[in-house]
Amino acid sequence: MKALADLAADLASGKTTSLKLTEVALDRIEDPTGEGERTFLKVYRQAALESATASDKARAHGAVPSPLAGIPFSIKDLCDVAGEITLAGSIVRRDAAPAERDAPVVARLRAAGAIIMGRTNMVEFAMGALGTNAHYGTPKNPFDRARGRVPGGSSSGAAVSVSDGMAAAALGTDTAGSVRIPAALCGMAGFKPTARRVPTAGIYPLSRTLDSVGPLAPTVACCALVDAVFAGVAPPRLMPMPLRGLRFAVPNHLVLDDLDQSVAGAFERSLSKLSAAGASISHIDFPELARMPTVNRIGGFSTAEAFTLHRAVLERAGNQYDQNVAARIRLGEAWTAADYLDLTDTRAEMIRTANERTAPYDAVIMPTLPVIACPIDDVAEAEAWTAMNRLLLRNTLVSNFLDRCALTVPCHDRGEAPVGLSLVGEAMADRRLLEIGLAVETCIAPGLA
Repeated sequence: MKALADLAADLASGKTTSLKLTEVALDRIEDPTGEGERTFLKVYRQAALESATASDKARAHGAVPSPLAGIPFSIKDLCDVAGEITLAGSIVRRDAAPAERDAPVVARLRAAGAIIMGRTNMVEFAMGALGTNAHYGTPKNPFDRARGRVPGGSSSGAAVSVSDGMAAAALGTDTAGSVRIPAALCGMAGFKPTARRVPTAGIYPLSRTLDSVGPLAPTVACCALVDAVFAGVAPPRLMPMPLRGLRFAVPNHLVLDDLDQSVAGAFERSLSKLSAAGASISHIDFPELARMPTVNRIGGFSTAEAFTLHRAVLERAGNQYDQNVAARIRLGEAWTAADYLDLTDTRAEMIRTANERTAPYDAVIMPTLPVIACPIDDVAEAEAWTAMNRLLLRNTLVSNFLDRCALTVPCHDRGEAPVGLSLVGEAMADRRLLEIGLAVETCIAPGLA
């Protein structure tokens, strides 16, 4: 994986061209021994080549609309593209009406000059954390590919498109961790912005309350560039925040429970490195997190809001859904209006008290996930799938539920199974979190950044 700034520099110097980058990406997508067939549900081969050629001609005349110009990108299959049916990783929507226009985030990528390679595979309707898809196959995690491990979801194809060089960066969505989970499991950076900063119009919804749009990319700096395009703002001039004197809070509740050995070891090494660099690490009580499993015991906003959207189709064509996905959506049938209103009020109260609790600190840090990627075969049965899905969502849901921005950064050593460290910032403090993330990334995994 090559950083976006390096690719932009290569393009500017004439070391490469957009056409060459696009041809390399297409070769990797079309490699019969690779993961391309399971990673992309639709490839824009001809359109990508034409866009790359046009980008090179424009560059030759000094027209470079953004640092992303001429660079291959992938977009998740729940994004509207004008004239196409938005399948959302399903077969149920094959007869749906085509989108009338591009989703705003897709339109912004195009305006920035990015080369869109295609639509990436995902968990059906974004309703799952493992990255499996019963209809289109499951792209394999780049780690231990011979055994075949889950890529993480729901933005599964997004992560594998980047790890395997089929795209330089990817558009994902994050409702309870769907950017950060695959990013962490596949060894890259992933950013969940404060939800209201990036428009979700034209994105097939999972939860109107929690949905957000974010990038998966090689580094924190890459994520910052892409996030700026998604948010419709100028590329940021970020400076790494000095680590000395920064105050990091590690919650004592929930997020450190049942860590596997690889995750626990990588996380403790990261804390030691940050402390040695002058950061202050405090383990704090965070009882709001201990309430999360109870508060979200029937799936939280995602099941309530997804069932509202899907109930008629489930009644008509429920047998066409991935049954693990259908079972999760049907949890929403148990919700009453009172339950929903109670959860809304509880969330508002938990956001308020959590903000007060973390106000003295620059960021909350935790393992992104409690475990490394498991073999796909280990979650073939519904009970195992459900249990692992719940475990993978546990830590990442915190940021969505508490309305915060969050970043995952690789913290494993080279050759080890990928492990992510999460930095959680305050709502609308996205820029500050990204600047902290630049410094943390250099400190904890300099060989991977």
